[in-house]
Amino acid sequence: MHRRTARGALVIGVAAALALAGCSDKSSDVSYSIKEQVQIDINGAEVPAAAVANAADPAGDGKATCAPTNIAMAGALTGNDAALGINIIDGVKLALDQHNKANPDCQVGLKEFDTEGDPQKATQVVPNIIGDQSIIGVVGPAFSGETKATGSLFNDAGLVSVTSSATNATLTQNGWRTFFRGLANDDIQGPAVANYLKNKLGYKKVCVVEDNSDYGVGLGAAVTATLGDVADASCAGSVKKGDKDFSATVSKVKAANPEAVFFSGYYAEAALLATQLKDAGVNAVFVSADGSNDPEFVKQAGSKSEGALLSCPCGPAPEAFKNAYEALNGQAPGVYSVEAYDLTTILLKGIDSGKVTRADLLEFVRSYDGAGLARQYKWSENGELASALIWIYKVQE
Repeated sequence: MHRRTARGALVIGVAAALALAGCSDKSSDVSYSIKEQVQIDINGAEVPAAAVANAADPAGDGKATCAPTNIAMAGALTGNDAALGINIIDGVKLALDQHNKANPDCQVGLKEFDTEGDPQKATQVVPNIIGDQSIIGVVGPAFSGETKATGSLFNDAGLVSVTSSATNATLTQNGWRTFFRGLANDDIQGPAVANYLKNKLGYKKVCVVEDNSDYGVGLGAAVTATLGDVADASCAGSVKKGDKDFSATVSKVKAANPEAVFFSGYYAEAALLATQLKDAGVNAVFVSADGSNDPEFVKQAGSKSEGALLSCPCGPAPEAFKNAYEALNGQAPGVYSVEAYDLTTILLKGIDSGKVTRADLLEFVRSYDGAGLARQYKWSENGELASALIWIYKVQE
């Protein structure tokens, strides 16, 4: 998770090369990687991927002028789930690198704020962001729990907050005017995955296990509700984030003999659960979502991750983006990297157009309608995307 400095200038924006680019694999360990399979809608039906040739380019036309200004990133940069935050901040850095190299008269800086993904820590960190008047936009917070804890602070300050990763559906039901979600929420992801499992794959019995985070509880409830009778209540489980021993849950799952186990939580616990299930002789397909869709899941679970299905409202990295990202950051992009790049690009487009106050940049985002690498970005009044889809990935050689 350490990052190296750039290996040479990136003089051509990613977007211009995308017409010739394919979709990249998500690197993990020597044997296995997370590879995109299919894009689906809320009913679990396949939806062809849209072309990204017209995606917004953070470099713009290279003629922007502005006084030096800053944006911020808030999320887990250390701790058990730091890989997810680093995926995000490295996407932010790529967009800024391409913008600043192309626009010498408009330099936008990045201020990093580590929340460790913890809601309590986030409430201590966010006031520092708000108090820095040089910051006019924020990418983050990264996780649902910390977003729930701090959304009203950003709202009261009139500071636009664009998240590439916080998916709990209730976040947009708080009346906040400054919060914009750059991907589908769990009330879309949950039903989409559940319908894919029971309608497309034909599973008749699924055990749903969730962690106790806001993200895990919300997504688990959405999956369970849509699965209906396919969700076997006898093996439903709840674990605490940070736990290491899942023997009680594993015993219930083994007794139920399901075709699949859906885990609603993050990669650290997902890797342990997948490993302990396999070690106990449970042959059910392991299924999880964006919180687990990271190379760290494969790295930590090793061969026990093979065949796992991982959903995500995040889009796969196009080849040109992947190459530019690796050149700057020294590692492959991961979950949320593309979304972070797209959302940073939107903030930069606003700054380049002269929206250099918090109020003006907020209104720019509110009325934005444009293509990114991952999807079309246009928001409804409450900060949800007007259209959002889900990707299914698989761990394979």
